Amino acid sequence: MSTDPDKELLLILASSSPRRRAILESLGASFSVMSADVDESPLPNESPVEMVQRLAVAKAKAVARQCADHALVLGADTAVVLGNEVFGKPEDEGDGLRMLSALSGRAHKVYTGVALVADGRVSTTVSSTEVQFREIRPDEARRYWHSGEPRGKAGAYAIQGSGGLFVESIMGSYSGVVGLPVFETAALLGAAGFQLLPEPASGA
Repeated sequence: MSTDPDKELLLILASSSPRRRAILESLGASFSVMSADVDESPLPNESPVEMVQRLAVAKAKAVARQCADHALVLGADTAVVLGNEVFGKPEDEGDGLRMLSALSGRAHKVYTGVALVADGRVSTTVSSTEVQFREIRPDEARRYWHSGEPRGKAGAYAIQGSGGLFVESIMGSYSGVVGLPVFETAALLGAAGFQLLPEPASGA
């Protein structure tokens, strides 16, 4: 990583997700946002961990190619996994209700891969969280779908929204389920020389 004191480290989030943006903002980070156009289809025989890691890297690299050399580019990808099935974003109401029905009363895993491109080098990490759902009645699932929240969400739910009503417990990273694990992200940024906590004012 460059140590040139005259070069300010520019952080760019390679995601249009308002949830990831909100998490970075909550950490006091100064950053820009650029969306990455990446094919998110899984590869044959690819594990969920391999998939989220690969897609996080692909998103970060896609944006890094458009940025200054000294920029730090952060990419992320999240997958909801039940057994051997990866639940992506629901295609329609039927698909969303199918996902909610399958998750009802069961524990599933949420994996979020994070990648940081800095000076042409790529660092990656993956968070893993187990989420236990309570039983979801069919009428609840329908009302939740028609609230609009599940659209565009992996697994057809948002833990930070009304979808949290279905969550009985979690074991792991809450922020990872939202879409950007704070601990893992901070570790990558810190290793690249990006300070999340500002230096105290002189005389403080």
